[in-house]
Amino acid sequence: MDVKIVKNYINGEWVDIKGKDGNDVVNPATGEIIARVNYSTTDEVNATVAAAKAAFHEWRMTPPVTRARYMFKLKAILEDRFNDLARICTIEAGKTLEESRGEVRRGIEVVEVMAGIASLMKGQAMEDIATGIDCMVYKQPMGVFAAICPFNFPFMVPLWFLPPAIASGNTFVMKPSEQTPLSQQLVYEILDELNLPPGVVNMVNGGRDVVNGILSHPDIAGVSFVGSTPTAKHVYAECGRTGKRVQSLGGAKNFMLIMPDADINATVNALIGSCFGCAGQRCLAGSNIVTVGDVHDKLLSALVEKIKNMKVGNGLTTSTQMGPLSSKKAYDRVLEYIGIGVKEGAKLVLDGRGVKVAEHPNGFYIGPTVFDDVRPEMKIAVDEIFGPVINFIRAKDFEEAMKMVENCQYANSGCIFTASGKHAREFGYRVPAAMCGVNIGISAPMAFFSFGGSRNSFLGDLKAHGAESVDFYTDKKVISTRWF
Repeated sequence: MDVKIVKNYINGEWVDIKGKDGNDVVNPATGEIIARVNYSTTDEVNATVAAAKAAFHEWRMTPPVTRARYMFKLKAILEDRFNDLARICTIEAGKTLEESRGEVRRGIEVVEVMAGIASLMKGQAMEDIATGIDCMVYKQPMGVFAAICPFNFPFMVPLWFLPPAIASGNTFVMKPSEQTPLSQQLVYEILDELNLPPGVVNMVNGGRDVVNGILSHPDIAGVSFVGSTPTAKHVYAECGRTGKRVQSLGGAKNFMLIMPDADINATVNALIGSCFGCAGQRCLAGSNIVTVGDVHDKLLSALVEKIKNMKVGNGLTTSTQMGPLSSKKAYDRVLEYIGIGVKEGAKLVLDGRGVKVAEHPNGFYIGPTVFDDVRPEMKIAVDEIFGPVINFIRAKDFEEAMKMVENCQYANSGCIFTASGKHAREFGYRVPAAMCGVNIGISAPMAFFSFGGSRNSFLGDLKAHGAESVDFYTDKKVISTRWF
């Protein structure tokens, strides 16, 4: 690929970024520089927000059914460009083409749901709440919203926020990850084809200063964020300080409980997808595998047997089963945690550090890594590693396993594998995680349900996509009327 120069999209126009500081965008499979993104200045952030603010009044008065038609058109173009979107996602984020296609599909599904905005925006009404008095509730858009998005799902996560925000009648500012900005460059090329009124959708690229500029800006009504828990807490605190609505999605350490009556083959297949899909770089990835009773040895041996020869390589190669880590920084972090696990005394059953991809010696490759004899208090069992590293932890019974889950600071996803309805119900009833699976390894809700965790995995009230996202992007106005 030629090195692409990333641009901002402001008020319906592509604009060169004026800031001089920035970073190179690197293909993690090859180590090659594929783009350059400069960091926008405070003035550029202000100009972006000003464009969105100026467009709000007219866009708010656009009928919801008209806004829905933009969603239908957006879906059609995204479908036409489906393979282009998947390919650029693989090139900049490192995941396999199959994983990128899944990401693109899940993003498009949010657009599909928001094509029903005319129904989702309906309020409530009741006559005679008192004699001769009627009451109505309207859902009204609030103004300018912004999203600060992560590197690991550069196409999908922005579409958790942009379609519901603008379909609800708000205007929008996108801040993509500076590590993976190219997917959104293509998305905004597609948005440009919709001929939306200028200023309805905008994009400003940059780093920490741009994030803080968004958080402190008085004309932004609310912010959506996905990333690490420390940054999620910063976003949450700053939005509270400045009176903004906020949905701030943080990190995870997801537990997978394997009961003695679990179907071993089906469980192993689910664990492979959950733990090693996207090289473990997703907030719903399985991390701590808690084996209950005598299931431990047969599950561990069956899993290792299936993954020990997993094909690791460039995601553009059809035979690849797992791609690289997303960056040199991520690669070094995962290597450090593997070393920590060894020092803590965990048994390294499968070591992914020796993986080499001959045709791409500069790629950031680590193979599936499995620790056994892990204790819940170990650092590798507590911290979010965000890589293809899993821990096998023994529990004598269901109660001991649940105590491990209940003691975790994170509560994003939790899954149980069992044939027992009793244990499945008890797990769902008690698990702190807000997204749960029964005999399902990736408990990702469909776009018509809400997405988000609890505890240190989510800070805020209203979560992403589904009807709940429309509530986030609107304020409810109650009007009581009497006529004489």
